Amino acid sequence: MVSLKTKDEKLMTKLKETALFNNHQKMGAKLVDFGGWNMPIHYGSQIDEHHQVRKDAGMFDVCHMTIVDLRGCEVMDYLAKLLANDIAKITGQSGKALYSCMLNEKGGVIDDLIVYAMSPAWVRVIVNSSTRVKDIAWMRTQIDHFAVDLTERQDLAMIAVQGPNARTLAAVALGDNIAGSDKLKPFNALLINAESDQEYFIARTGYTGEDGYEIVCSNKMVASIWEKLAVAGVKPCGLGARDTLRLEAGMNLYGNDMDESQSPLESGLSWTVDFSNENRQFIGRSALQKQKEQGLKYKLVGLILNGKGVLRAHQKVQVNINGEMLTGELTSGTFSPTMQNSIGFARVPFETRESCQVEIRNKLLQAKVVKLPFVRNGRILLE
Repeated sequence: MVSLKTKDEKLMTKLKETALFNNHQKMGAKLVDFGGWNMPIHYGSQIDEHHQVRKDAGMFDVCHMTIVDLRGCEVMDYLAKLLANDIAKITGQSGKALYSCMLNEKGGVIDDLIVYAMSPAWVRVIVNSSTRVKDIAWMRTQIDHFAVDLTERQDLAMIAVQGPNARTLAAVALGDNIAGSDKLKPFNALLINAESDQEYFIARTGYTGEDGYEIVCSNKMVASIWEKLAVAGVKPCGLGARDTLRLEAGMNLYGNDMDESQSPLESGLSWTVDFSNENRQFIGRSALQKQKEQGLKYKLVGLILNGKGVLRAHQKVQVNINGEMLTGELTSGTFSPTMQNSIGFARVPFETRESCQVEIRNKLLQAKVVKLPFVRNGRILLE
């Protein structure tokens, strides 16, 4: 979510810039304050950039994301406590990735993140930029007696290359530098040219619902990589398109769809919580088990608006449950360029079934409740 500040506040606050800032200026990006970073919202047309990713290939500056390396002989034990998902699922599988939430003792979501198990003693973690300070503080606090070293990698940058042709064009742009990544399976990462000045970390992950890579390299290399990708035909895209793409793909945004006041069970993220190992007492487990036993009050669903209008975060939702009107709230909303309809996520009473009403400009409009995602790999998944 883009932070809104007054003109005086903006004058007093120096926005941070990624190593690609000059590239954005040269390419005519419209820059905005994004959580304290001067970032491109689009390069001319957010809609065109959205379609570019769905149909061909686009690239995003995600250098503002926080990259943390955890090293030590007890890394896996530490993460077994820290994460709601079970790190044991990927232990021993070099480069395998795992999506998880990091919870507080009450079961609230401190952040969502991806971990890459590169070796039994080295895991790379990528967390959100807006939660950087509290995430690292929490992670350091929980290290406690574990033999683990935490290093924030401010020397590294990241580009997301996404779309049906993303991997092909990335190979054209980077050539031998990504040799072997053509065999990389989804949700896996590969380290190339290790311990050299040309080291790459390439993950087959993303935040758009399309295939592609997330490429991590040094700050010194990233501008050159961006330029090579552009020459190969990968179009630059801004954060506006990234948001509509992730929403179509049914992917949560921290601070909108979940936060420390919400558990993953009521945020559409139950699949990221692993209770199977009874001996694994991860942080927040007791609170989540209690919530399950008492019964969930809310759930996160997809909405499609019937008729004209645009769904937006914080709009009120009304649901008729056995003649009683109960309320919920939109957590994210947008107009879907792919579906040509207004879509959103809403936290609604658990008993909600097929429909609800959304209050837009003092009018109650009908909306259909659907299972997420809306779109994956360029295909609309709803009838």
